[in-house]
Amino acid sequence: MDVKNKVTVVTGGASGIGAALCRCFAQNGARAVAAADIDMEGARQVAGETGGMAVSCDVSHEQDVIDLVETVEEKCGPIDVFCSNAGILIAGALEVSNQDWQRIWEINVMAHVYAARAVMDKMIARGGGWFVITASAAGLLSQIGSAPYSVTKHAAVGLAENLAITYADQGIGVSAICPQAVETKMTRQGGGVAAVDGMIDADRVAAETLSALAEERFLVLPHPEVATYMERKAADYDRWLKGMRRLQARFVQSAG
Repeated sequence: MDVKNKVTVVTGGASGIGAALCRCFAQNGARAVAAADIDMEGARQVAGETGGMAVSCDVSHEQDVIDLVETVEEKCGPIDVFCSNAGILIAGALEVSNQDWQRIWEINVMAHVYAARAVMDKMIARGGGWFVITASAAGLLSQIGSAPYSVTKHAAVGLAENLAITYADQGIGVSAICPQAVETKMTRQGGGVAAVDGMIDADRVAAETLSALAEERFLVLPHPEVATYMERKAADYDRWLKGMRRLQARFVQSAG
């Protein structure tokens, strides 16, 4: 997938990885870039930087996602690349309220389902397209300090895998972005244990995503160390869990 002359959409496009994706697409010749977000001030700023458009969208509401797709296609033409990027972090474990569990599930998982529903049939009918889910290394490994984030990011990776398997033969490419700590609003208070290999800027994530699209690659790993961790996890799950417990103890000690 070459984004030159393509119509691209990015949810959570007002800041962080989303804004970086918008800028990267524009810099590489995308015909249209739509920054979708509930933060319209930020989305308009990104649209101004990229010569694109800002669209109001609460991704936890399916009708908003449907309206987003219809608005972009009406104004810009058929969507070629859809980046389902918006996400949130809620710290904690079993004590997290049902309301917060539901909220993070709707944004980190169901929003991707809504987006896929809204664009997949259209892309297939036109002969192809690319669907990108921003997940996390937490979806391949785990997130110490946040059960809701870990669970929902695992689900996001699982959805991306299933879409890749189900729709590849119908011309649909799928990629899953799985970084560790990235400099965004989410990490303003520090990257926590996810920053064990250093924190990178969002532009690096966007550049790696563009490379993955060009190479038609599923996994986008801006932190290449994640591939090694995955291999260790698969090779000896119990040993990996012990190592994660040691990492947790180190994190708790340093936080205290």
